[in-house]
Amino acid sequence: MSKVYKERTRAQESTNAIERLYISMRHLFSRGFYKPMGVSGETLRKSLLLLRPEIYGSIAEEKSELNGLTYIIERLPEGIEECQFINLTADEGYRNSHFKCIVPPKRRRNCYRIDKDQMNIEITRGRSDIYDILTHLTFLFIESHKIKERVLLSDTGKTTREWSNLEEVVVKNITLSNKEKDVLMVHLGSILGRTYDEVYQAYNTFSTEDNPHRFFHLIYWLGKLAINEELYDKKRSIRFSSVLSEEIGRHYHGERWANDIKEVLLKEGLITRPIHIISANMHSVLNSVYAKNAIPTEAESNVGFSLFELLSNSDSKLLQTAVKNFASENGLYYLKDKSGTNINVQVIDTGKISFDSEFISDKNKDNAPVIIVMDYAFGEQAYETMDELLKPYKEGTNIHHLNVDSVSIMGKAGILEGGKGDIMIPSAHVFEGTADNYPFKNELTKEDLKGFGVEVFDGSMVTVLGTSLQNKDLLKFFHDSTWKVIGLEMEGAHYQKAIQSASRIRETIGENVKVRYAYYASDNPLETGATLASGGLGMSGVTPTYAITQKILEQILK
Repeated sequence: MSKVYKERTRAQESTNAIERLYISMRHLFSRGFYKPMGVSGETLRKSLLLLRPEIYGSIAEEKSELNGLTYIIERLPEGIEECQFINLTADEGYRNSHFKCIVPPKRRRNCYRIDKDQMNIEITRGRSDIYDILTHLTFLFIESHKIKERVLLSDTGKTTREWSNLEEVVVKNITLSNKEKDVLMVHLGSILGRTYDEVYQAYNTFSTEDNPHRFFHLIYWLGKLAINEELYDKKRSIRFSSVLSEEIGRHYHGERWANDIKEVLLKEGLITRPIHIISANMHSVLNSVYAKNAIPTEAESNVGFSLFELLSNSDSKLLQTAVKNFASENGLYYLKDKSGTNINVQVIDTGKISFDSEFISDKNKDNAPVIIVMDYAFGEQAYETMDELLKPYKEGTNIHHLNVDSVSIMGKAGILEGGKGDIMIPSAHVFEGTADNYPFKNELTKEDLKGFGVEVFDGSMVTVLGTSLQNKDLLKFFHDSTWKVIGLEMEGAHYQKAIQSASRIRETIGENVKVRYAYYASDNPLETGATLASGGLGMSGVTPTYAITQKILEQILK
């Protein structure tokens, strides 16, 4: 009994910590600025250390967390560790300046290094983007102070021999022999509280062709700025621009994005056709519809999903281009985002497909389905974009209602039973931190996705405030309790809220709109070594991605 009570208490503590994090972040956003390692950032730090999310690994321990560091650095702009001042702004015209646009490899954000001490990050994807950045930065600064504690001997400014060696290499940009590099690896092990093997693995992970010693620079600048805070009171600060404060939550970018799509539908005479919206990536629907006919030679020698594996290879740029060119001649319109949402769109007029397809059987070109494929939204942005897309389009005095037949959502999610690459079919979305829940009839079933060589699970899924804030205790509670949650993701409840309001309250689309939700597992946060910080799916993601895509297209087009 005591064990059950302890687990429940830990889950409750985690829930409270997440609530405090979000209340604090909203307060700091309203305030306009704060110092992450000062009094104003104390609640964020304490809540994150209490929560101890799985993705941040050993954040609450003295040793440095290298996997978590890798995860967040891939989602923050290069060079941010060197900046004392970080400004979160709206789209305020920096793209028209001479500043170089820096886009993190794993998160679509436009960032600008203003000078050696300041980084500006554009927020165009809603509050979830702000929460994501602030939690990552809090982790980063906590880790930087761990380094400072290990290398600063006293408040007189004296540092360890290991730190002096690292500083000399980084500041003087010294070329190292293999033996000298090994010596520095040993010193870094002392600085980080990690083994030689762990340090060497992290070095190789961060190394790039342009900057092979990036790991050395990263650790040095993290420690250097923490030392500057301690010795010289040069506090790092985060500011929110006044324009961002005014725009956030007003659907400013989502409205522009949706209108761009509707303009194309009207211009091409598609706005009255049956419309099917798919939230997915920019390749699976494209390849599923067009690849076999676009590259017949490769299709003949690569049967089934092996063709899609070939196209997913980074060395297949020419084949990918061939498919895109063929698609543009057979009804596909590509809309590169200009609104700031960072959500690109494909519009497919199936009436212009001139070849025989395994999916398309309806030859009535005048009433052929139109497919709108939108790239992944991020958190609360899913509500903004879907809400705006389902609204009627006003053209002067004319009002055009979209004839939306179905909305299909395919995405990545964390799974709570099973493993990476398995598939989840939700029957309801439960919104974390509230009593909000969204049951629905899913047109996709567990049986639809069987036979592809991956496990399939069905049940409720929880829409979380941020995947980087989940820990085992909280997720175990969701899974083991009467909620019977099978997985977690960030957009489902937001999408469903927009669909239900449009179909049942506003009546801007038909009440009988069909919905399809399916997710493939990117990680299992309940398994040690299987969190998002452990790496991506690689080729193992091809089968579930294309299996879900195939079933969605079959239901839409057959």
